[in-house]
Amino acid sequence: MVSVSQIPARQSPSDLPRWYIATWQDYLNSVNTAKAEHFRIFFNQGRLFIDMGWEGVDHARFRELLAMIFFAWFSRRQPGQSFDCLGGCILEKPQQRAASPDEVLYIGADVPRWQPGEPRRVNLRQWRVPDLVCEVGDTTLATDLDEKKQIYGWLEIPEYWVVDVQAARLMVFRLSPEGLYQQTLTSVALAGLEASLVEQAFGRLATESNGSVAQWLAQQL
Repeated sequence: MVSVSQIPARQSPSDLPRWYIATWQDYLNSVNTAKAEHFRIFFNQGRLFIDMGWEGVDHARFRELLAMIFFAWFSRRQPGQSFDCLGGCILEKPQQRAASPDEVLYIGADVPRWQPGEPRRVNLRQWRVPDLVCEVGDTTLATDLDEKKQIYGWLEIPEYWVVDVQAARLMVFRLSPEGLYQQTLTSVALAGLEASLVEQAFGRLATESNGSVAQWLAQQL
C-alpha cells in the first residue's frame, strides 16, 4: 500500500516528479490522509503521482490570473453566461484515473454540486466533464505536457491549457475525435480567445500585479 506519508517530497524545484506503482485503494488512502496545504494528486491506471508543493509566488500569480481572465472574458464577451471556476478540486473516474488541475472551468448549467455523505471530489461518471482545465507549469512543465496531458485526454476533457511560467507562454490543446490533443492558437471554450493575447498578459506579470494585468486584458476585450 502506498500513502502520501510514504512518498518522499521533492527536495528542490529541480527534482523531477516521480510516479509510483499503486492501486486505486492506495490513491483513496492518500486522498483521505493528506494534510498538506498544497497537496495535488494524480492517478493513471496503476500509477500515482503526489505533489507536495515547491510551486512558489510566480506559480500562484499566474494561476490566480487565469480565474481573473475567465471573469474578464465572460463579463466583456458573454455577459450573463453562467460559469464556475473550481480550481483545486479533484476530478476522477473511479478505479481508473484522477487528477487535480490548477484550474477547472465549467460553462453553463449542470455543474457538480456536493451532497452530504458524498466524497468531496468530482465523479465524472456522475457529472459531465468540465469545458476546460488548466495546468500552470513552473517546476512540473514536463509532466504537464506528458503524463497529465494523457490523463486529461483519457478523461475526455475537451480543452486543456498548459501555462509555461518561465517562458510566459500559453499552449492551448483541443481534443480531437480520435481522442488526441492537438495544439491550437485560439480557445473554443472561450469562443475565440487568442493564446497570443493571454501571453501578452502573462508578459506584463514581470512588472505588474495580476490584478492590474487582468484589468488591462479586460480593456483589450
